[in-house]
Amino acid sequence: MSVAPRTDGVLVDRYGRVARDLRVSLTDKCNLRCTYCMPAEGLPWLAGPELLSDDEVVRLVRVAVERLDVTEVRFTGGEPLIRPGLLDIVGAVAALEPRPRISITTNGIGLDRLAPALRTAGLDRVNVSLDTLDPARFTQLTRRPRLDAVLAGLAGAAAAGLTPVKINSVLMRGVNDDEAPALLRFAVDHGYQLRIIEQMPLDAQHGWDRGTMVTAEEILASLRTRFDLSPDPTERGAAPAETWLVDGGPARVGVIASVTRPFCGDCDRTRLTADGQVRACLFATEESDLRAALRGGADDDELARRWRTAMWGKRAGHGIDDPTFLQPTRPMSAIGG
Repeated sequence: MSVAPRTDGVLVDRYGRVARDLRVSLTDKCNLRCTYCMPAEGLPWLAGPELLSDDEVVRLVRVAVERLDVTEVRFTGGEPLIRPGLLDIVGAVAALEPRPRISITTNGIGLDRLAPALRTAGLDRVNVSLDTLDPARFTQLTRRPRLDAVLAGLAGAAAAGLTPVKINSVLMRGVNDDEAPALLRFAVDHGYQLRIIEQMPLDAQHGWDRGTMVTAEEILASLRTRFDLSPDPTERGAAPAETWLVDGGPARVGVIASVTRPFCGDCDRTRLTADGQVRACLFATEESDLRAALRGGADDDELARRWRTAMWGKRAGHGIDDPTFLQPTRPMSAIGG
């Protein structure tokens, strides 16, 4: 299309998709070292001055909510629970008008302690990453013996009312690909909602190989060895997960097939990195710098205009199936989930 981007209103791209879901990375640091995310020694972290301050995060979220019609805000990382100002940030965002729905994606370590305060600050719900229920495997995958802390975090979130509590799991061939039924049994028994995610090419080591990825079809086949799955009659909308009723419901399980069943045509997300860069897509190779504009004195209207321009250029799809696909330079821990 040759139509120019809008200069007011929503974050619309040239294909007519409207971004109302904002993912905000609060830090690139993490207290785990998951093998599919980063090396054992960690990564070169962003320097303090490069990170958005608490006030800068809140200001950009306010611009998104008040001027760009964003209705969902999810805080991610790295690990967002290690951000010192997290409670103040959540509280300030919860005070915005109109109030967005607020969630966090976390590894769950320390969540049992923070959950009540997060709920009081205004957090609505959590997604907790959990790839195995086996302590030895957990240590192998994360390089930290902290499974008990994650399980305590899940229970603490549920007790604090941060519901629905969702579990995000990534299956890896030859590592934990036999655990799908056990993870679903655990989720159903505890009232959590399981989402199993195809492994994506976002590792810092650039070692992702589609040939070894556990596909959605394989995930569903594994789940069906223990459960009856029927199509969920609820409209999916822009949700990344395709969901099924478990044994007739009401429990549900979701599969996020970003690689084999891409949902780019319905994507409604915009992303802000911890150093203030707008990313139109998780797999984008370009970014738009809002931090420099903000620190250079740009007013809210100018920040909104730059954000709209960044989203207008969003590509039709992530292009993983294209032979020319290039994995983003930044790993998931630096982009934000």
